[in-house]
Amino acid sequence: MTQSLGLRTRTFGALALVALVLLGALASGTAIAQAYPTRTIRLVVPFPPGGATDIITRSVAQKLSEQLGQSVVVDNKPGAGGSIGSDLVAKAAPDGYTILMATTSTHSIGPALNPKLPYNPERDFAPVSLVATSPNLLVVTPTIPVNNLKEFIAYAQAHPGQLNYASSGTGTIVHLSGELFKSMTGLDIVHVPYKGTALALPDLINGQVTMIFDNIVSAMPQVKSGKVKVLAISSAKRSSLVPDVPTMAEAGLPGYTSDTYFGVFAPPGTPKEIVDRLSRELAKAVNAPDVKERLAGQGAEAVGGSPADLAKAVRADAEKWGKVIKNAGVKVE
Repeated sequence: MTQSLGLRTRTFGALALVALVLLGALASGTAIAQAYPTRTIRLVVPFPPGGATDIITRSVAQKLSEQLGQSVVVDNKPGAGGSIGSDLVAKAAPDGYTILMATTSTHSIGPALNPKLPYNPERDFAPVSLVATSPNLLVVTPTIPVNNLKEFIAYAQAHPGQLNYASSGTGTIVHLSGELFKSMTGLDIVHVPYKGTALALPDLINGQVTMIFDNIVSAMPQVKSGKVKVLAISSAKRSSLVPDVPTMAEAGLPGYTSDTYFGVFAPPGTPKEIVDRLSRELAKAVNAPDVKERLAGQGAEAVGGSPADLAKAVRADAEKWGKVIKNAGVKVE
């Protein structure tokens, strides 16, 4: 009886100790989340200043600073298609003070184009939150007799190998959007890479190139002036930025979607409490009216969401664009 009582006492003591440890860990995690941040946060942009990613990031960083009561400093670390800045964050201290604004290019397309990247998008980052998505418009030269997507597909079928499409460079999402379009329609259209879509637009207007998937902001002034024709938007749903433009599915190509996502990541091992705090604050920031307006100025729509939502987006786009890259034999030297 005494032995049994002693065993029960020791068992109770062990359970009590475990409970105290768990409560201590929970309290510690809560304390970390409540205290964070206590100093400046560095938000790395792996692209040069002035581009869409940089402008979107600065809009979000400003609002985050207001909400958190600490400076959120944007640090541009461009180079190697975004891999230099991304790798810097992957190897940073996992304390929530160095985070990354990544894109479809750095985390879903880049790894398929370059298997030798110094980081693995899933293993070497802690997803925090989606920030925004940016679709493209399918626009065509006014020199061909088409006014909608079905007419364009029929026209291209009747002129195999005679039409072409411009891109902002080999391996970019603009290029891959064209390759996806070719694979889904079976059209024979020639790729013409440019160093940016701004350089391609004059050739589109005068008919030297036939089509391009271009950003809403750069395409719409040309559409409104009648210099190019817009046939569809590449997102799954119509955009509030151009509500009268049909989706590719509505226009006649079911299943076609192509968007750029922008999402924040932290280094692997960052405490869950900090990741969750950042995720909540980012969702609040991107949906603030003034931030949504600035995002719209870049042709992007605010999203927000959980770490799981961002991880899902990365995996889905990696699978999708990986297939396009493989099937089209796309290689970047």
